[in-house]
Amino acid sequence: MRKRQPDSASLTEQRKTEHIRICLEQPVNGVGITTGLEQYRFVHQALPEVDFREIELKTEWLGKEVRTPLLISSMTGGSSHAAPINRRLAAVAEARGWAMGVGSVRAAVENPEVAGTFRIRDLAPTIPLYSNIGAVQLNVGMGIEQCRRAVELVEADGLILHLNAMQEVFQPEGDVNFSGLLRRIEQLCRELDVPVGVKEVGWGIAPDTAKQLVEAGVAFIDVAGAGGTSWSQVEKLRARDAVMQRAAEAFADWGIPTAVSVQQVRKALPNQPVIASGGLHTGVDAAKSIALGADVAGFGRSLLAAAADSEEAVDQVLAQVEAELRIAMFGIGVRTIQELRHTERLVRLL
Repeated sequence: MRKRQPDSASLTEQRKTEHIRICLEQPVNGVGITTGLEQYRFVHQALPEVDFREIELKTEWLGKEVRTPLLISSMTGGSSHAAPINRRLAAVAEARGWAMGVGSVRAAVENPEVAGTFRIRDLAPTIPLYSNIGAVQLNVGMGIEQCRRAVELVEADGLILHLNAMQEVFQPEGDVNFSGLLRRIEQLCRELDVPVGVKEVGWGIAPDTAKQLVEAGVAFIDVAGAGGTSWSQVEKLRARDAVMQRAAEAFADWGIPTAVSVQQVRKALPNQPVIASGGLHTGVDAAKSIALGADVAGFGRSLLAAAADSEEAVDQVLAQVEAELRIAMFGIGVRTIQELRHTERLVRLL
């Protein structure tokens, strides 16, 4: 009897599980490249003239007041291993006032049986919540209606399209036709009745690309720069092709460092909402990112181990990030996120 081949949906679920395992267990950071944030230091203010107890993290994001300028970046969903991770993250994000994105909802569009791994609105009724699909899926059959379904399934405030061309090249089952995507993104932005944002997955967004996306109607840009997780390193560990395994090593230092991407995008788009993510670990990283031009700081793999453990572990990590952000603000004498955005007390080391 011929062995039954796994269908597309089961292969997607298997891939999601492999990604979680590899990111938890293997060294997947870029090699020879950093976020660039370590090149900056805050100028210490010995006389802050601020009451630490009055430091305020609330800010505005896409026209709404939010309790923090912090985001749990889109990571996972679509497998049984992902469900408890997303629910722990959602519960703590709601309690602490962080925005949150889920992983690619393509898995649920292909296989309704895994839709529950993305349904977290019951745990997060008030925070900004974002659905997510790979932008390349617009070229392989995912149309406006499927995107609407992805938003409705998550009960999301918006849709994030992730750009992951370099990952798709190294992924054994990758989709590599990125031709004509800008036109499809523009059409989606026109027809979808929630904001559409675009994020990279760890190689950064250049200012010319960011400008093109905004001109197409994209509401916000998440630079997701280099210096954290490298998805070519992740896919190298899944590759069945020895040539592609070896080739991935040549791209271990590929990408635009997060600090550089944030600054360049902000300079090109002074009034556009910008998220800094990619290799952020601490509240000091968040403070530096905001001082460099970001509106919001996003955290991804640095939360994954805690989310795989327990809700309490997630709460501890998020509480620490918030404490570090407040202390950094105190250390330079600013009381609000708006003041942090305009500080002149961040300098680049020579």
